Amino acid sequence: MVEGIGFPDMLSLAQTIGIVGTMILTLYFSKKQIQSLSIDQQTRVLNDLDEKVRKMAEIIIEKPSMQKVIYKLEKPSEELAFAYYILFICSHAYAMRQRNVLNDDEWKGWLAWIRNCFKYGTIGEDWKKIQSEKWMNPAFENFVNREIIGERSQSRS
Repeated sequence: MVEGIGFPDMLSLAQTIGIVGTMILTLYFSKKQIQSLSIDQQTRVLNDLDEKVRKMAEIIIEKPSMQKVIYKLEKPSEELAFAYYILFICSHAYAMRQRNVLNDDEWKGWLAWIRNCFKYGTIGEDWKKIQSEKWMNPAFENFVNREIIGERSQSRS
């Protein structure tokens, strides 16, 4: 004779489902946390490298003759050193946007600032030389050429 599932069996089955469900949820959230930690670590490394580039730029702005260590110019220029500095800041802001560190409003502010630098300053002229020598992140170069320089040339038409 076949007996039905009794209360102890139902309780045991419910406990097993509860334990397995808890393990699945724990695995899911721990995976999310590990991904978040990885992004945080990448961001910290990027920020650390950016800080080093900023320090180098500050040295070059204070002593333009130091440019020759990384870039031989007949006549070192404070303006070109400052242009590199500004572009590295813009590149860092772009990288932080790609990593979703900057929210939409923060990015809109940075984007307006970048566009204004190219529109009102001499950075656009410096960009042609700097970009052709491939000093910047390729994704940032594409962004500037497509969304900043491209917009300027379309607005003139």
